[in-house]
Amino acid sequence: MIQRIQSIYLLVAGIISGGLTFLFSLWNNSQESTAIYILDLFSRNSLIEKCVPVLFFGSTLVSFVSIFLFKNRQLQFVLGRLNILINLFLLGLLVYLSQTLSGEAAVSEKGIGMFFPVIVILLLVLANKAIKKDEDLVKSVDRLR
Repeated sequence: MIQRIQSIYLLVAGIISGGLTFLFSLWNNSQESTAIYILDLFSRNSLIEKCVPVLFFGSTLVSFVSIFLFKNRQLQFVLGRLNILINLFLLGLLVYLSQTLSGEAAVSEKGIGMFFPVIVILLLVLANKAIKKDEDLVKSVDRLR
């Protein structure tokens, strides 16, 4: 059912991955003193920088698809793990990009958008824990019959 706690965790993870990335900057460019947002990375030359928004939107899509797979808890659990892997890869890319930003002789300011994958991973772990708890409950009821 949609009103379960894991659905709320997945919804919040999807909102953070897909919605809040438009509002908060990833980092501030120290050379031009401008904030870099998620859509600004599509106009960059590097393929790695273009992968970051795609991974954010992929994470959002997987979160929202998993909400409506409440009848198939095993698939929902697997999609949760896949989403955790997507966000771990995204976190690695963001750490790499933050270490190789141009103009690092001056101190650059990292935005809160860099921490979104960590928050999403936490929410997905909580969602998978609740899915596993539901699955164990259903299996225990089936054993009694």
